Amino acid sequence: MNLGRLLVLLLVGYVIVTWIGIGHTVFNIKVLHMKSMKESPGMGEGYEKTKPWHPLYNIIIFSLLGWVYMRGLDEQTIPAALIAGAIWAILCIVVDLIGWVLIKHPWRLTFKEFYVDYQPWITLIYIAIFLGPVIGYLIVR
Repeated sequence: MNLGRLLVLLLVGYVIVTWIGIGHTVFNIKVLHMKSMKESPGMGEGYEKTKPWHPLYNIIIFSLLGWVYMRGLDEQTIPAALIAGAIWAILCIVVDLIGWVLIKHPWRLTFKEFYVDYQPWITLIYIAIFLGPVIGYLIVR
């Protein structure tokens, strides 16, 4: 296991999918003229319409990064992929709790909004992140 590489790839993936989601929301509001969070309840129509796409962003990005990670290992094994996926998923759960629920900012969500109202998307996202290295392993093999 190369923990440093694993964590760097997680950070890269997290930043990429976050910016894709933000960009998608902005596109919906500015180009497709959907309502923003100022004009509609919750996070706004522009954001709400992106939710079904979130697992897709994550499965694509984290599978590619899982492939990069697994390719760089001397020995690619399914246990290594499962451990990498578990580390990625657990860290994302913790970072999401801190960054999207606990820290106050304009896009902050309550615990209920993030972990209950965001179902099934948040669960599918965490599964996609967990499976990223496993899919990467399958591509390498």
